Amino acid sequence: MTLDTNQIYDVTIVGGGIVGAATLYKLQNKFPNLKILLLEKEEVLAGHQTGHNSGVIHSGLYYKPGSKKAINCVKGRHELVQFSKDYKVNHDVCGKVVVATDKSELPFLDKIFNNGIANNTEGIEKIDGNQVKDIEPYCEGIAGIWVPCTGIIDFVGATNRFAEVAIGKQPNSKVSLGEEFRSIVHHDDQATIKTNRGQHETKHVIFCGGLQSDRLAKKDNVDIDLKIVGFRGDYYDLSEQGMHKVKNLIYPVPNPAFPFLGVHFTRMVNGGVECGPNAVFTFKREGYKKTDFDLADTADALSYGGTWKLFAKHWKFGLDEYRRAFSKPLFLKTLQKLIPSLKMEDLQPGRAGVRAMALGQDGEMIEDFKIEFKDNCIHVLNAPSPAATACLAIGEDITEMAEKQFGLKN
Repeated sequence: MTLDTNQIYDVTIVGGGIVGAATLYKLQNKFPNLKILLLEKEEVLAGHQTGHNSGVIHSGLYYKPGSKKAINCVKGRHELVQFSKDYKVNHDVCGKVVVATDKSELPFLDKIFNNGIANNTEGIEKIDGNQVKDIEPYCEGIAGIWVPCTGIIDFVGATNRFAEVAIGKQPNSKVSLGEEFRSIVHHDDQATIKTNRGQHETKHVIFCGGLQSDRLAKKDNVDIDLKIVGFRGDYYDLSEQGMHKVKNLIYPVPNPAFPFLGVHFTRMVNGGVECGPNAVFTFKREGYKKTDFDLADTADALSYGGTWKLFAKHWKFGLDEYRRAFSKPLFLKTLQKLIPSLKMEDLQPGRAGVRAMALGQDGEMIEDFKIEFKDNCIHVLNAPSPAATACLAIGEDITEMAEKQFGLKN
């Protein structure tokens, strides 16, 4: 079946996660006359990274000052909170504590505090162990940072609202679910996108593929210097009897030698408290069960030299993460560093998410957001956390790039 035979879209967005939907919203807002198509291969928006993350509105505490992550996290957070107020997206700016439990963590606690000051993370303050307990009575620590501007949000709800508001501005724009991008053929002044359901004619394309960003770039013959490698994060939920031990959000001081934030406690906006995630290599990019396996995904990751260099550098951490993934007692032991009174019966199995880690050939994680332009296409190659928090700022950057490179006009 051929779709939209008489319709030529001004812009087609491939990928209906929160970055794709925020880009649709920003583009349509600035150019209300443009006909925009958003393609999403799943039957829902936000079906992968967006819908499986911890639902935290990040403050901007951890990111290198001056980086796109730092700038867009803070800018995007303000925009996201305002949008959520305006359009009734469920959220709560409840604040969090980052807690040091050992003297060896104090220098890095100071470093992230100074990062926060440099990044204009408003309201942060250093606190002592007693003040930590005032905020989170069951948490034990020797020092901490109070971060009042951190919050929690329904990111799936936000994604859907971005799309609804955008389509409401332009009835000729469209969100097509269950339609998977297969290939692109470039012509002089437009392109033909082929999908599992037919094809579309479009003048410009923006790829926001998340876990599939490198593969989409290759299908467009973009020469890239990275590979997406998936890392699954497993969560536990606090049971009814354990839920009272966490009021809002409790984070550890991240280990500077390991590229993840560490397991933490997060009150969810729709109720409940999650504990996690760990971080283990996944044998399927979109696999959310411990036993999920995809031969093509596994071969793709393990045939890449950068993957093995990452493993070689972090094998001790990786082994600990794997042990914890399959051992509830080990997971509990890690959580007890922050809340010693937690017991086995306080934990019950929760959900899982997969993070798209962009790795260079040298095995180093590409830290910052990475967006590139080629011909009449824009590729969002790397948009890890805090991309959900920063989505509107990222969408603004993409809109500015599109305006300049595509020559967009109303």
